[in-house]
Amino acid sequence: MFKIASFNTNSVRARMKIILDWLEKERPDALCLQETKVEDSKFPAEDFSAAGYNCIFKGQKSYNGVAILSPHRIEEFNYEPLDFEAAGEARLLAARIKGVNIVNSYVPQGRAVDSDLFIYKLNWLKGIKEFFQNNYDPGAYVVWAGDFNVALEPIDVYAPERLYGRVCYHPEEHKVMQKVKEWGFVDVFRQHVQEEGHYTFWDYRVPNGVKRKMGWRIDHIWAAEPLALLSSRAWIDMEPRLKEKPSDHTFISAEFNI
Repeated sequence: MFKIASFNTNSVRARMKIILDWLEKERPDALCLQETKVEDSKFPAEDFSAAGYNCIFKGQKSYNGVAILSPHRIEEFNYEPLDFEAAGEARLLAARIKGVNIVNSYVPQGRAVDSDLFIYKLNWLKGIKEFFQNNYDPGAYVVWAGDFNVALEPIDVYAPERLYGRVCYHPEEHKVMQKVKEWGFVDVFRQHVQEEGHYTFWDYRVPNGVKRKMGWRIDHIWAAEPLALLSSRAWIDMEPRLKEKPSDHTFISAEFNI
């Protein structure tokens, strides 16, 4: 069995209790973190080590940042600087754990459809497909996990008709994401859960957004087909989002019979 999870922390140091409690309960083989918002010298690696987890991380002060945790040996995949990523940004981390190739990413949010940042987001997603084409085989065990900042289907947002065309639920994003998917990916969560109402993100600015079920599924776990065929379960854990001082996201997980 191989269990992997993803969680946008919205500041890893602010969510340490939530993360450590979840790790103790779930004991995943790999946990991908995004938006750690801490430079490498201040990443809480010792706290994770004390809990029995190795970690690799790439961060920057106050923004972005990604990390991968595992109780097993982590073989980090060191790649050349990415043409599609702005200099100094920490949005992508890749590793191999127990024979599974893992790519953890924090996709740019895009801010506004008429902005340069939205164009940057689309180009970033086009670039990630090239990254997979150049470095991985769709016939191998490959997982792409993280905050993709894209809700893919109407059932992935609480008000699809009203929200359609906004950043994170825009047809141009859907077109690019479909191209990435055609590399050979399967949306593992949707492989197991077809009904609406399952979300990973609730905006802090929406009053009582969680209770009113005003969420988005923008955090994902995709697997190359050979691994997806071995998927036995996928789920979203709501409990951490209901805790004191939560992230605006929660954990999404998947298990594979390998």
